[in-house]
Amino acid sequence: MAPVERHIEEALYRSAVELIERRYPTGWGGAAAMRLAGKDNGKYDGSNGSEALIVTSVAIETPNAAASLCIEVGAMCEAMKLDRRVTHTICVVRDDEHAPFTVLSPCGICQERLRYWGDNVMCAVSDNNQGEHPLFVPLRDLQPHHWTQVYPLAELEHYER
Repeated sequence: MAPVERHIEEALYRSAVELIERRYPTGWGGAAAMRLAGKDNGKYDGSNGSEALIVTSVAIETPNAAASLCIEVGAMCEAMKLDRRVTHTICVVRDDEHAPFTVLSPCGICQERLRYWGDNVMCAVSDNNQGEHPLFVPLRDLQPHHWTQVYPLAELEHYER
C-alpha cells in the first residue's frame, strides 16, 4: 500500500476516534469520518489546486429507534452539501470509555448511499483488527453482485464532476 493511502486511512481513523472521545467521554460512542476529494478533483490525492478534507458525523439520538439514522449519514449529507466526492469512509464505535475501538463495515443501506459516489469508494471494514490500521476495501468488493451492474452507468443517479 502506498504511504499516501495509509496516511489517509490513519487520519480517518484518528478523526473518528477523536470525535468519539470528545462527544462521548463516557459510555457508548460512535463516529464516522469520510474523506472528500478536492472540489475540482475526482482523484484521491486532492491535487489540482483544491484540498481534500475530512468530515465527521455521529448518529442522531432519538427516543424512537425507527427515526434513527446511521452514524455515517451526517458526513454523507456534508459531502452532498459541499458537492464533493467521497473517496474513503470509516465508522468506529466503542461499548464504553474502557472498551477498545471497533471498526464497523458500512451496513447495506449505507452501501447503497455510498454507491452514489461510485463503486471505488474505499470502505473500512470489520476484520477483527482492533487498532489504528483498519482494513479498507473498495465498495465494489462489498457488493460483488450489485444490482446496478445490469444498467448502463448513464442511467443511474451518480456523482458527476
